[in-house]
Amino acid sequence: MFTDAERYAQLAPFISENKRELFERIANERTRHVTVVLEDIYQPHNASAVVRTADLLGVQDIHIIENRNKYTVNPDVTLGSSKWTDMIRYRERDTDNAMACVARLKAGGYRIVATSPRAESVTPESIPLDTPMAFCFGTELTGLSDAMLAQADTFLRIPMHGFTESFNISVSAAIVLYTVMQRLHNSDVNWRLSAKELDALKLSWARKTVRSAHLLEARFDQEAKDQRKK
Repeated sequence: MFTDAERYAQLAPFISENKRELFERIANERTRHVTVVLEDIYQPHNASAVVRTADLLGVQDIHIIENRNKYTVNPDVTLGSSKWTDMIRYRERDTDNAMACVARLKAGGYRIVATSPRAESVTPESIPLDTPMAFCFGTELTGLSDAMLAQADTFLRIPMHGFTESFNISVSAAIVLYTVMQRLHNSDVNWRLSAKELDALKLSWARKTVRSAHLLEARFDQEAKDQRKK
């Protein structure tokens, strides 16, 4: 009945001016050109730190694979960031959730990027930015599953110069996302959301902000229905 832009305009008066200004500013810095995939992360601190990093860097979507471990968010770490990001969960029983996630991302045009020490030359500083990228991170102990590694289009490594074999997963995600997002901001790549996506995102945020938003929307729908009857 109403477009997302019209619906947002209906709810906007119930949002503070400061919050509306934040919505406008932050939405314009959001992207789906970069997304994150977390496979079977089991430590709430790490999982939550990645969500917080994604929010702060403007990465809107986080894909969560739960084949073995349930993804748990620690609110003391996320500090509310999970409210403003979109978490797409893959946790169906008797389903290869990793492959379901990969299929969805590839259908959306994403390059599957596996973070792995096996990569030889591709780093956050050198990975091409021209196509959408899904950066995949695996469990704290063993990394990505063999199945996910087999689906990777690109292997990416983070340069290291110490004795330890790898970074903590939340640190890895922070390094990769920060580096790539900084490069995107300084590039000519069209990484921002479309006008239609911006309308949908702001409406989603408004619905999370306005108390009893669904009741207000039902009232607006009824008023429009009544008006058409006149």
